[in-house]
Amino acid sequence: MFWTIVVLIIGIALFLVGGFTATNGKAPTSVASTVIKLVAIILIAACTSRVVTKTYLTRTNPAILQEMVSAMQEQQQAEKSKAIRSYVKSNMGEMIADAPIWGKEDAKKTIFLWSDYSCPYCRRVHAELARVMADRDDVRIVLKNFSIHGDLSDAPAKAVIAAKLQGNDKAAALDKKLMEKEYYSAEDRKDPSKLGAKVQKNVLAMAAEVGLDTAQLERDMKGPVVAREIKNVRDLAQQFDISGTPFLIIGDQAFPGAVPYAQIMEALDK
Repeated sequence: MFWTIVVLIIGIALFLVGGFTATNGKAPTSVASTVIKLVAIILIAACTSRVVTKTYLTRTNPAILQEMVSAMQEQQQAEKSKAIRSYVKSNMGEMIADAPIWGKEDAKKTIFLWSDYSCPYCRRVHAELARVMADRDDVRIVLKNFSIHGDLSDAPAKAVIAAKLQGNDKAAALDKKLMEKEYYSAEDRKDPSKLGAKVQKNVLAMAAEVGLDTAQLERDMKGPVVAREIKNVRDLAQQFDISGTPFLIIGDQAFPGAVPYAQIMEALDK
């Protein structure tokens, strides 16, 4: 603002000098006088506009700044959704191939869900999706298990992917149990060097409770299908600029964060 005022003063001074030249000089309509006055007018107009605009935005109507930011974010999200829509349309088969599916495999509508079992917001959106699935029979959820919290995330993510090899119903049952129950305790976290092993033990115990063959599950967790799907989840997250969970793709729209039931239903009906 300081330099704006300085330039404004210079502009006024130039205008006065130009007027003086026009009044007292030998050539009142000289090109030099006209140029000086024109430059002065431009400087005065620009500086006045800047001062008025800043005052309006910061004091008179600061809410407009929030509106501008919101509009920009909406535009960016729309562009992101367009790119995602194009990719999903061309690569649906690859995105689903090794991923666990919640619901009918041949459902007409698809929700892709990037989720982490140690994420509290993922648990919140899981409950919202459970409501959706209870009310709709034309929807399937493709689980993209995004392991982003190390030992807290790795075993459950791999276990649910491996469970698909014993049936999507078993994978969905394990997914539900992991989202609704605690699979590690404060005691488990006391020794970080043993956390991964303790979490895996707890996850396998839950897998047994939902009827999975845990010996086979443990082998499959180390197998090529799980490794391929984990890589696919990470590659897509990088391509779609997914830095956190939950993240949903519903139809042709992308939704970061814990999306509520009503918004999910609205997106499905578009």
